[in-house]
This record gives sequence, structure tokens and C-alpha cells, in this order.
Amino acid sequence: MKPAVWTAPRIVTIAILVVGWVATVLISWPGHLSYDSIVQLHDGRTGFYHSWHPPVMAWLLGLGDALLSGTGLFLLLDTALFFGSLLSLAVTAPRVSWAAAIVAGLIVVLPQTVLYQAIIWKDVLFSDAAVAGFVCLAQAALAWTNVRSRVVWLAAAFALFVLAALTRQNGLIVLVLGASALALLAWRHSNKKTGVFYGITSLIGATLVVFALSSALSVRSDGGEGPRAQLRLLRLYDLVGAVAAQPGLPLDRLDNDDPELERLIRSDGVRLYTPERNDTLVGSQALQNELADAEPEWLATQWYDVMLHHPWLYLKVRAQVFGQVLFTPDIVGCRPVFVGVEGPAGEMSDLGLVPRKDARDLALQAYAKGFMGTPVLSHVTYVLIAIGGIVVLLRRRSPGDIAMAVMPIAALAFTMSFFVISIACDYRYLYFLDLAAMTAAFYIALDPAYLFQVVAMWSGSFWVLRSDARKS
Repeated sequence: MKPAVWTAPRIVTIAILVVGWVATVLISWPGHLSYDSIVQLHDGRTGFYHSWHPPVMAWLLGLGDALLSGTGLFLLLDTALFFGSLLSLAVTAPRVSWAAAIVAGLIVVLPQTVLYQAIIWKDVLFSDAAVAGFVCLAQAALAWTNVRSRVVWLAAAFALFVLAALTRQNGLIVLVLGASALALLAWRHSNKKTGVFYGITSLIGATLVVFALSSALSVRSDGGEGPRAQLRLLRLYDLVGAVAAQPGLPLDRLDNDDPELERLIRSDGVRLYTPERNDTLVGSQALQNELADAEPEWLATQWYDVMLHHPWLYLKVRAQVFGQVLFTPDIVGCRPVFVGVEGPAGEMSDLGLVPRKDARDLALQAYAKGFMGTPVLSHVTYVLIAIGGIVVLLRRRSPGDIAMAVMPIAALAFTMSFFVISIACDYRYLYFLDLAAMTAAFYIALDPAYLFQVVAMWSGSFWVLRSDARKS
């Protein structure tokens, strides 16, 4: 790999990213903490991890808190992953155009950057780790002939994909596609056999590490009750949605095993149901009590029965729920903006924290809310950018393009997983999609010559066809 030439576009692009990084940290220091953030920080400080969230984030928060009380160091870690990824691309890219400086300027002022990067959420950590992992793969591709550099970049990618898989339950999708990207890179630089070897060994190795670390962290947890409770909620939500869509739907299994739960699903459940989120179901304490008392296998058996015997109904209900999280028709209801510090009083007292929503927070909140209802805060926008990036990168085929093309593919696959698991439309759930699309756009903007050629070719063909049509 030839050394980078320090041109004016490269220097300006790097300066924009550095200023954006510093501004993001300073504006929100030491970060914005919601209910989940407070609980996870408390878990990290006490060393006991509630399994409602994967424990790795609480563990990292605990490490940072031990060195500097609070979430400041964790904020630096999160922002370093994302801004560091963009900076590494700007520093090592063979060429940097003025288009990259423009795209960098847009990225650093988007609410997904200036606000979200400072919110202490597992969704942000997952997204930053996943993006950074694919950027490391792209860097390894650029330095493939330099064995030492390649190994360093691949080791970093391995660690980041493991972190991503540990941070979200469906983060294994990123791990699988990261291994696939590595296999394609090795195949391109060597042969098919080598590519398969790289892909399989990296996937097996990373999976084993994820399993080992999860087991080690779970020793200090509540034994995994969180995932089981989440699965019960998902099944209840799907059954209530199915009955709401088809009131005459038989629930024979529950009718035999737990007729009271079946009755409450048809009454309170249907009355409270909305495809936007499952939180409304807590409005019936009777339904919640009956769910807590019900045997998990009763609910599971009925859920499987609906899936197997009424598949189109199941898919219809799931499609409505997924449409809420992807299209966010009620953007306010999907809570795209959060600032300040708020959470459970007991945990906040233990942590020595007080609620916060100062003038700085309010100004940032007003700024971010200004984008609500626009394409900037719309996942559909980033789906289109991601698809466009995939097409360009797979056709251009520069050294790092394979890894950077698989990144938005992974983001789209991750997004599709919510068709099955989504129970709420919170905007942050698909944050990885937005971030991956933005990073791919920045990467293409570093050297957009090929994109300009494609646009010129398409526009030229359009005018030729139009001229021929006029002649005829």
C-alpha cells in the first residue's frame, strides 16, 4: 500500500472529523443516560449483571467507572470506535476528494452522530463496534501484502465483531457476515480454499470466544431470566396481535391449559394492543399477573400452533409490527430523541446521580427534534443509501470494497431480524442501519470517480434514448 498523500481535501476531511468528535464529546459530557443506561451502570458498579441486557456493556461501564466515576470513559470508547473508523479511512485512503469533506461535514452534524454517539445505550455500542469491525477488515484488505499490518487489522476486526455479538442478542448476524467478508477477502487475495479456511476458522473461533465470555459474565448474573422473560413477552405480544387481527382465532392450547390467560388475551390484550409497541399491555395488571403465573411451555405451545396452522396471519401481524420499526409512521411514538439523565430513583441514589435536563440538553433536544419527520430521521433513507452503496462497491471492486459492501448487507440483515423479534418501534433499534449507510457513503466519497462515471453513463444513455425517441 502506497503512503497517503497529504492533500488539502484529506487534511480538511480529517479536521472536520476531529472537530466533530471533540464537539460531540464536549456537548454531551459525560453522556445521556436513560432508564436502561442507569440500570447497566449500576450493574457495572456492583458487579451483578441483570440479564435483561447482555452483560458485556455493564461490565465495560463498570471498568470505566472504576477508573473515572461515571460514564465519561465509556463515552470516549463509543465515540472513538465510530470517529476513529472514519478517521482511519480518511488517513489511509489512496485518494481523498472534496466530496469526502462534504460528506464528513454532513455526518458530524446529523443527530445520529452529535446526539446518539453520546447516549449510553447498548444499541450505540453495538453499532459502533460493528462498523469499526468492517472498517478494520477494509484496512486489512488495503494492507494485505504487509503481513504484520494485516494481522493487526484482522485481530482488531475479530475483537470488534466479538464485542458486537456480545452486545446484542441478534448481533451474531454481524459475526457471521464479518466472517463471510473475511472469507471473500482471503479468496480474492489467494484462492477459494484459503478463503473457506479463513471464513470457517474465524467464525468458529469467534463463536467460541463469544460463548466463553458470555459464560464467564453470566456467573455474576441472575441466571438468564431476562432472555426467557423477553421471549414470553414476544409470544404474548404475537398472540394478542393475532387475536386482534382475527378475533375468531381459536387458542385451543391455552383454553385447555390456562383459560384465564386466554380470556384476558381476548379482552384486555386486544383492547390495549398496538403494533407500535408492547408497553401498552402493562395497562392490564391482571394480564401481567396471569402471564407471570403461566407455565412458559403453555404460551410456547400456543405460539407455535398459531405459527404452524395460521402462517399468513402470523406473517401479517409480524409485518405490521416490523413496519412500525422500519418506517416509523409515528416518529414521536418511536422516541428518536433522548437527552439528559433519568432513571430509577433507587439506582440513581446508589450511583450518586440526580436527574438532569439542563439548558445544554434542551438545546440539543430542540436541535435533534428539528429533524423529526424529515428524511434525516427515517430508516428508509438509509435503506436506500445502503442499497446504493452495496451496488457501487460490489461493481467497483477496489481492495477494501468487499468488506465495506458486506457492512451495509449486514446492517440490512440485522434490520430484517426485527421482523421476527420486534416488540417496539424505538428508533435506536435500527441505529446500525443508519450508521452503516453513512459510513459506506463516506467511504465511497473518498474516491467517487467510479460513481461519477456511472452517473455520467446513465445520464448519457438517458439523453441518447430521449433523442432517439424524438427522432422517431
